[in-house]
Amino acid sequence: MKLTTRSRYSVKALLDISLNSGKAPTSVKSIATRQDLPAPYLEKLLIKMRHAGLVYSIRGYQGGYQLAEKPAKITLGQILEAVGESIEPLPPSNLDPNAAEDWVTFSLWRRLHQKMKESLYSITLADLYYDARSWQAARGEGNNFVV
Repeated sequence: MKLTTRSRYSVKALLDISLNSGKAPTSVKSIATRQDLPAPYLEKLLIKMRHAGLVYSIRGYQGGYQLAEKPAKITLGQILEAVGESIEPLPPSNLDPNAAEDWVTFSLWRRLHQKMKESLYSITLADLYYDARSWQAARGEGNNFVV
């Protein structure tokens, strides 16, 4: 599975916000600058994530976004779902239900999809955060996340 630009930007934004978890809200402009993301597109993604209950926004001069849950409670599956990424398999196109090899293929893909979905909903933002921080510490880098 390859993460799309939408997915990568969404994960990077939430990782950035998680750095400030418990502090003041993080502005779109700050996230966009630190993560080298286009602010207007990032704002659209954050609105989708707000509608999904992953973040909440605070208006005003000191406003911005904060996580709605602790990073350990937000999963990669929830993030992808919030921004409209499909994790469903492509529907079988021309499988013959009477052909054993088609049934085996269909069954195999259905099982693989279920395992992938379980994995996406078991990986949390906290897991990604600690992975990114460990990688950065090993490289001696700052707070930009590469996803």
